[in-house]
Amino acid sequence: MKFVDEVRIEVKAGDGGNGSIAFRREKYVDKGGPSGGDGGDGGSVIFEADPQLTTLLDYRYQQHHRGEAGEHGMGSDCNGKAGVDLTLRVPVGTLVRRHETGELLADLAEPGQRFIVAKGGRGGLGNMNFATSTRQTPRFAQDGTKGELLMITLELKLLADVGLLGYPNAGKSTLISRVSRARPKVADYPFTTLVPNLGVVQYKDRRSFVMADIPGLIEGAAEGVGLGLQFLRHVERCRVLVHLLDLGAVVEGRDPAHDYDVLNKELAKYSPELARRPQVVVANKLDLPYAREALPKLQAKLAKKGVKVLTLSGATGEGLNELLDAVAKVLYAKPAPVPAVAAPKAVKPAAKPASKQKAAPKPKKKKKAPAKRKTAAKKPTTKKKKAAARSRK
Repeated sequence: MKFVDEVRIEVKAGDGGNGSIAFRREKYVDKGGPSGGDGGDGGSVIFEADPQLTTLLDYRYQQHHRGEAGEHGMGSDCNGKAGVDLTLRVPVGTLVRRHETGELLADLAEPGQRFIVAKGGRGGLGNMNFATSTRQTPRFAQDGTKGELLMITLELKLLADVGLLGYPNAGKSTLISRVSRARPKVADYPFTTLVPNLGVVQYKDRRSFVMADIPGLIEGAAEGVGLGLQFLRHVERCRVLVHLLDLGAVVEGRDPAHDYDVLNKELAKYSPELARRPQVVVANKLDLPYAREALPKLQAKLAKKGVKVLTLSGATGEGLNELLDAVAKVLYAKPAPVPAVAAPKAVKPAAKPASKQKAAPKPKKKKKAPAKRKTAAKKPTTKKKKAAARSRK
């Protein structure tokens, strides 16, 4: 299958349906009033990350994608059907950018992650929505809105835990074929690997990680020389970089220590963050007779920079377990716990001198509640006096 990691496509969401203009015309119903239904909403265009996909090849040949339009409203208060959303499946690790500006719209880095790139148009309202007490027969309706139209650039960045770096013909494809079931093309000439290859490495204790074989990098890769600029983005997501140094390059007049410096400079030019990614440096092709003679000189040069060099023979498998252990140590290392920071104690303000201190205010005396006035007894009325005189008699 051809590997495609960057395409440009056009997406168009569905238009909303128009509202209807209709009136009830039934037997024995005089002037039934407006009955135009609403139009349906248009379907949106959605990107979904699918872990089963590894390339954007399908979008190279089909570049126009349109969502379904909503149906128009109908009479008898019938609303139009909404358009079905269009779901476009892309590989995990796909970046969705606006083509004109390069603006990043979404990073689909997790399986099943979805993103609505173009929203469907809204359906228009029918004339039944515009009836009022003073306007009982509206003869107009609302049109649906248009769906969004965008030019999109899809850019794939492979999701791998470990990325293999090195000059062309450094033995990267041989290594990934030894530790996984990936079967890349292996040959004794530069630029054998033209596309990245992924392989799942089964480690100890039922643990595994994904390794990516990146096409060879050369000096000037960050400026577009060779194949480097096209595939440098595939190592951006890698947590560990395995830097392969070709001991067989000594015969060609190259210095593996110089190759190490050149590739690290290219990484720093492309992305300073990528240059700070942890690296496992490995001297490959140890099976060659003159390689063991050049190994001590290489280790001495890189030891001055504080870099430890492992040894490997991709052809015989010598040093393979030590390499996997070093990679797994970086991958599964637990970060050191962050010490808890105690909350700062509140500082009491210094006491003011006696001369500047204000005298404490004297407590105010509580005012006594005013005594209640005694009310004089009411004099008996005339009726009461007469009643009392009769009782005496």
